[in-house]
Amino acid sequence: MCRGLEFATLGSIALELSLDTLVQEELGEKPYRTIDGDVKLGLLILCDHAQNRIPEDFHTLGLRPEDLHRHTAFDLGAEGVTRFLAKMLGAPAVISQFSRLLVDPNRGLDDPTLIMEIADGLVVPGNVGLSAAAREERLDRFYRPYDDAVGGMVGAAIDAGRPPVILSIHSFTQAWKGVPRPWHTSVLWDKDPRLPVPLLDGLKTIPDVVVGDNVPYSGQLKGDTLYRHATARGLAHALIEVRQDLILGEQGQAEWAAHLARVVSGVLQSTDGLNTIEYHGSHTGI
Repeated sequence: MCRGLEFATLGSIALELSLDTLVQEELGEKPYRTIDGDVKLGLLILCDHAQNRIPEDFHTLGLRPEDLHRHTAFDLGAEGVTRFLAKMLGAPAVISQFSRLLVDPNRGLDDPTLIMEIADGLVVPGNVGLSAAAREERLDRFYRPYDDAVGGMVGAAIDAGRPPVILSIHSFTQAWKGVPRPWHTSVLWDKDPRLPVPLLDGLKTIPDVVVGDNVPYSGQLKGDTLYRHATARGLAHALIEVRQDLILGEQGQAEWAAHLARVVSGVLQSTDGLNTIEYHGSHTGI
């Protein structure tokens, strides 16, 4: 873990905050959570893979409890980082409240990995041979409400005269197939450089942190959340990945949120043209 939080005010908030002090609402079947924030800030934070929650009527999709704690079910630590970051910056956020194994909100409707029968070698019995009707039920119950919530907050910000920068928070595993991943954090992006380039520059100022650029995944994914809500609408955007072993506990989540808050705040204040609509297209075609 990197040491020495540079942004003192946010750093102290991060270390004092506990997720237990943040507003906890009774979600029931609600497939997303929103955090209120200042639309004038010009920033919307998303967390697509926040939870491993699978409602009881899906019978864990036939998986063992331990399978639901793997990276294939959700992005460990990402929700905590998102909530701390939103609190520190006073920014609105939309956070999914269902496992990506049910349906992946960060995929397009025609993506073959939208509902995975096999996830990183793990067969998901409840997804095998899924009927068209069952697929539509999942889309209506989970995917579309989350997608509509994101679209609604984006539209409200645009209507208020402040097209938002969209920042999506994810996490990645420390190793893949036995090969260690050296990066502590990474920025994924497509063709629009407005947000990712200054983000990369800012993240590289964090002492003892290795920053990746479009690794271990690519930000060029047609139909994903940022494609649908940012690329297609001409909004500046980026996806930040943080390595999971750094954010498994609340202290790590708070520390990394403080790092991101300092960098993001600096980028928002010093970069021209972020809150304007500019169509840069996509390497995947648009």
